[in-house]
Amino acid sequence: MDLNIKRKSTKTAVTGSLVETYPHDLQMYKIPPTENLSLKEFETLALERVVLLRSLATATTLKGLRLNSEEWTDYILGDLRTQGLKYYVKLCEKSACGTTDADLQARRKDHIAHFILRLAYCRTEELRRWFIARELELFKMRFATMRGDAIDTFFRLNNLCYTDITDEERNEIMHQLRECTSYANAENTKFYKVKFYEVLDLVKARKVFLKGGYAYIPHKDFISVLSAQYRTHLKQSLAKACHHLGEVEQDERLVALLKGLHQSYSGNDYSSVKAVIPIETLDTLSVKSYPLCMRQLHEHLRTAHHMKHGGRLQYGLFLKGIGVTLEDSLRFWREEFTKIMDLDKFEKQYAYNVRYNYGKEGSKRNYTPFSCLKIINNTVGPGDCHGCPFRHCEPNNLKNRLIGYGFDHQAVHDIIDITKKGHYQIACSKYFDASHNVDLGLGINHPNQYFEESQKLIKGDIKMDQKKEKVVIKKEINDLDGIDFDEPLD
Repeated sequence: MDLNIKRKSTKTAVTGSLVETYPHDLQMYKIPPTENLSLKEFETLALERVVLLRSLATATTLKGLRLNSEEWTDYILGDLRTQGLKYYVKLCEKSACGTTDADLQARRKDHIAHFILRLAYCRTEELRRWFIARELELFKMRFATMRGDAIDTFFRLNNLCYTDITDEERNEIMHQLRECTSYANAENTKFYKVKFYEVLDLVKARKVFLKGGYAYIPHKDFISVLSAQYRTHLKQSLAKACHHLGEVEQDERLVALLKGLHQSYSGNDYSSVKAVIPIETLDTLSVKSYPLCMRQLHEHLRTAHHMKHGGRLQYGLFLKGIGVTLEDSLRFWREEFTKIMDLDKFEKQYAYNVRYNYGKEGSKRNYTPFSCLKIINNTVGPGDCHGCPFRHCEPNNLKNRLIGYGFDHQAVHDIIDITKKGHYQIACSKYFDASHNVDLGLGINHPNQYFEESQKLIKGDIKMDQKKEKVVIKKEINDLDGIDFDEPLD
């Protein structure tokens, strides 16, 4: 058998339906896709789009990077490369009109994934707001990379009647353009003339030259016009998607995927751990390296010597993820529970669940620890001690607990303030910083990630004597580039 098979080149121009359907890297997503998809591709494209949007959210709200700044863009592109999403990097680095197979397939995936996420994020007003904010950030980043010919093509394809001013008109008002814009090279910058009321935000900020009822907008600021139109389009489209959601959910295969997509976790699932953690060290580790949700569970177990099913499941899988063996886990739960019950009762009612978590009973699946999103969205009832403390605890109780742990007043204030705004994972990041006396601003997405990063810090794998970029978590996180989050969606 001849195994000398050459890899198909993606540099060859492709003609046909894909070229007609996807002529440009940047889309307004006005026409939904109509092709058939396998369920596997449907899920893959949806999860990859979620990863992209979460990267944008991390850069803006957690890392505190200025929207569309060079650092902001570099962080996102670097994160996408790390996640293996090279086709999104291709679309974000320099939007254009290429016709290679790689270009067309990237646009196709981008187009389909956007519409899948519309179905997933149209359900509630909160989800819609998050989706619109992220998609607007993505749209702005991609438009900023476009050059003159690509912009003209984009306008033509989307029936946008905007043209740049003539050289004669530019020369006539060049002095004013130079004075009113922040770009040093105004002579080589493309300017557009639009009605002033289309860019009131730029007028308010005094970033444009006004004459005869028109605003003269440089290319990089023209996104202000487009983003307003795009936002209106997304709001209306999400409202329509929500209205027709019942038709989609007749297919039971899609229901669970779409409903749980916003809670999906796309990072390390901690299903395989090389290190072994002896249970004798858990008391010390719970203080030094546990996230608050797990520290709360550990303390409850040591005090009450019992835990309901939800708590046992959440904590038991976490212990499995950090490296506690099945034998040690059985011994740990047995020693604690038998302080208030007979050994025979423990073996009959509780030992099975411990073995089940490790895939030794029942369906024998390799169950993975819960991610932050799953814990945050868990249902917590009376008497339960699982869930996310930043979401499920009363602010005063949470405040008293943090004070009891010895946190300083400012750290407690910052954590409670962020918690009240509903940013639970950011509050956990602040808890990490306060617990370790650092200012890293990590993006915490998983309790076992928290543990892992803490252990790296304690063991010196993260060198604190090196100069680090200070990350500032914005207090007004909802104020994303002028988006009014208090305005109800249509």
